[in-house]
Amino acid sequence: MNRPVTRANQNPEQQARDRIDAQLSAAGWSVQSKIDFAAGLGQAVREWQTDVGPADYVLFVDRKAVGVIEAKREEEGLHLTAHESQTEGYAAAKLKWVNNKAPLPFLYEATGRITRFTDGRDPKPRSREVFAFHRPETLRDWLNEGGSLRARLAVLPLLNPEHKPAQELRLRDCQETAITNLEQSFREARPRALIQMATGAGKTYTAITSIYRLLKHADAKRVLFLVDTKNLGEQAEQEMMAYVPIDDNRKFTELYSVQRLKSSFVDKGADVCISTIQRLYSLLQDKELDEAAEEINPAELVQPKAPAPVAYNAKIPPEFFDFIFIDECHRSIYNLWQQVLDYFDASLIGLTATPDNRTYGFFRKNVVSDYSHEKAVADGVNVGNEIYLIDTHVTQHGGVIAAEQQVEKRERLTRKKRWEQQDEDAAYTAKQLDRDIVNPDQIRTVIRAFRDNLPAIFPGREEVPKTLIFAKTDSHADDIINTVREEFGEGNAFCKKVTYRAAQDKKLADGSVQEGEDPKSILAQFRNEYHPRIAVTVDMIATGTDVKPLECLLFMRDVKSRNYFEQMKGRGTRTLDMDELRKVTPSAKTAKTHYVIVDAIGVTKSLKTASQPLITKPGVPLKDLAMGILMGASDTDSVSSLAGRLARLNKQLDADDQRRLREAAGGVELSHLVSQLFNAIDGDLIEARALELAGLTIGNDPGDTLRDKAQQQLVGEAAALMNGEFIELIDTIRREKEQTIDHDTLDTVIYAGWSQDSAAQAAALTGEFADWLAAHRDEIEALTIFFARPWRRREVTLKLVRQVLDKLKADKPRLAPLRIWQAYGQLDQYNGAPPEQELTALLALIRRVCGLDAKITPFADTVRKNFQTWIMQHHAGGTDKFNEEQMNWLRMLRDHICHSFHVDRSDLDYSPFDAQGGLGKMWQLFGEGMDPLLDELNEALVA
Repeated sequence: MNRPVTRANQNPEQQARDRIDAQLSAAGWSVQSKIDFAAGLGQAVREWQTDVGPADYVLFVDRKAVGVIEAKREEEGLHLTAHESQTEGYAAAKLKWVNNKAPLPFLYEATGRITRFTDGRDPKPRSREVFAFHRPETLRDWLNEGGSLRARLAVLPLLNPEHKPAQELRLRDCQETAITNLEQSFREARPRALIQMATGAGKTYTAITSIYRLLKHADAKRVLFLVDTKNLGEQAEQEMMAYVPIDDNRKFTELYSVQRLKSSFVDKGADVCISTIQRLYSLLQDKELDEAAEEINPAELVQPKAPAPVAYNAKIPPEFFDFIFIDECHRSIYNLWQQVLDYFDASLIGLTATPDNRTYGFFRKNVVSDYSHEKAVADGVNVGNEIYLIDTHVTQHGGVIAAEQQVEKRERLTRKKRWEQQDEDAAYTAKQLDRDIVNPDQIRTVIRAFRDNLPAIFPGREEVPKTLIFAKTDSHADDIINTVREEFGEGNAFCKKVTYRAAQDKKLADGSVQEGEDPKSILAQFRNEYHPRIAVTVDMIATGTDVKPLECLLFMRDVKSRNYFEQMKGRGTRTLDMDELRKVTPSAKTAKTHYVIVDAIGVTKSLKTASQPLITKPGVPLKDLAMGILMGASDTDSVSSLAGRLARLNKQLDADDQRRLREAAGGVELSHLVSQLFNAIDGDLIEARALELAGLTIGNDPGDTLRDKAQQQLVGEAAALMNGEFIELIDTIRREKEQTIDHDTLDTVIYAGWSQDSAAQAAALTGEFADWLAAHRDEIEALTIFFARPWRRREVTLKLVRQVLDKLKADKPRLAPLRIWQAYGQLDQYNGAPPEQELTALLALIRRVCGLDAKITPFADTVRKNFQTWIMQHHAGGTDKFNEEQMNWLRMLRDHICHSFHVDRSDLDYSPFDAQGGLGKMWQLFGEGMDPLLDELNEALVA
């Protein structure tokens, strides 16, 4: 941007106009005192005469007057809106030498610090703050379009004018509601809107549907889909490539041009751009960005207190996008990143499953969709969770390494080992586990407890359900993987690591290079194939990645952020029907009904805080601190923390480490970088640089603004000594430093079982089910029989029970019989296999609620037990005993009742009876006693 030339003795109005002149020039306007239409496309002419006095600036495009600017001194920024009527007066006035018959459409009020803009063509013109003046070509294009964008939004056609079921629009109810409310928000010209939608409910699909309608019906020029990791950007791109709108048989990407930004090139012909916020920030600063920087969630990096400000960029002016959809917006709207969003004159639409108070505040409480996880579970869009606890002694209390014994030391990265004698007793805490201290038996005890309790956690399964283990570090993940493979007696394919770094080649201790496996390939296997059964991750699939067959999350790391924990839990909430689930988990008997959190670290009990950008530096990883400084952080806390840590690391380095760092930094010693960082926050050096910037001598006051600028410059000069390769090497060397391996402290399981919260959740679920049955006892025949007419239980047929099931699924899909069975099984401590059929499960549940069974019991078990009792009573009654052929028929009848609840004459003509002679054969065996026998069986076996 052109800098204004400040002359001595200027009054505030003149200073403001100098700043406005510079901003207009930067935006492509020719600033003039006398009109010269040959000077470019657009002219901003000062002091143009009108019939109500001179306007501060009149804007011309293609020789036509199109707008006015009312300039005010900086102090007027506080109440700039009070001057809007003055601007409107000049816009409506008769301009000298201009035959303007209608008011000029584009109105600005500006101080050179703040600019407000009103489009007079809007249905209800409303001013808004903008980062900079719009470019001449922008105003030209807007005029050529006729009405304004907000005018087109005001008449946006309704999504569902005929009130069809959402399914006919290929939407869920929650998606239809979100889009309908969002479009109403657009009609009301509200600049920000928040779509809160549970993980798995289809936020991205909702956004793409909305984008399609904006492009087609509102003639939006360009839309940005903003993410904060490369992984999410790739997923969004894939969904856009697969999306087919309801009113066109072509794919979205065949109708509109979609560009995922991978470099500094931005296609101005693209209708939709997909970008990480990191790349957008670098584009606005005219800097290249390594793709590796897009793999890290920026919310996890240290945030500068005074980020390098975003400046005007003519290649990507503020009006470049009409709409910005912000995925995972709870992570992307603060501090460094908020200024990126504030730069654009665009409507902002946030997408998140886990908003916090700041999210609501940023989007001005304009929540167009409030679809929580609880609602999604109730609607059958998500599945709920249960919590299983594994507590061990070492996990909770740590351990002690005894003196005078040989202790193993292991380098984190290379895994190279050595042994040394322990000088004195050394206690370690639970927090040190898997970071400074590794206790292999603690990991083994947790994994073994998980393995041994799988039959109770997932009854009836023949294979391990798809399980995701959250590890603390890459080193911890490797230890877990090795232990899982050993304890389950499986090979490499059974358990794999999925992290951003999985694709990197690894240099082994002997100098050879082990080629890394592509994490996307592993993720695809985990999602679609039988192996791996267990994946271990540190970062990559903690958030934003779909693995629908996932049924178990094993936490071996704690999480303090409430939002981050909810995002991690969201990996398990996806629904999946039985056929799809059985493709990767063949022994599944039903659709995915729930997922289980196995808490082996106390994550479900630990205190959670709102997810905030990191402000305390001790817990920030060294790499993140360095990346933060490299990307513009200059606050004292960040710089001092980085310098201190590098100074400590410098003392641990051997000559080879020093050489490697020196080569990566272009010959600069690490000690010199540390010195430069400390100098950058030295008060005396900052003061000297500030005086230099002000052109003042010692003893004068340069002011805090210049002091801040001086510190930014000094930190920037120090940061220039670093690069991505250097930071990676620093992190590698740090991780190469040793861990102590405690082989002697053996761990024991303190508790393995369902959590109290899970039991309470199960009780609530069964209570809701019982209430539903009671509420419908008088309208559904099967329930009437069980609740009020028990003597008619022998009349209950498959058809009658199916009526209950159909009504239950329609009213309360979350009360699926097999889900309720799991809840009762937990409360009644039932450890057997679940029923294979929903109908038999439902009948057993009805018996449990009615009090016929004290504990949940499979209906087949009840029938077999009653059959055995009936046979014994019959044989003990002095009557003729059944012969073996008759007993075979009675067993067939018993098995039929197990699955169909009732048997009558007509059933005897079908399998399996027809193969044994059918009705005729039974009459031959039992004679006239056949019909009474069937009645007796129907009554006795379902008692």
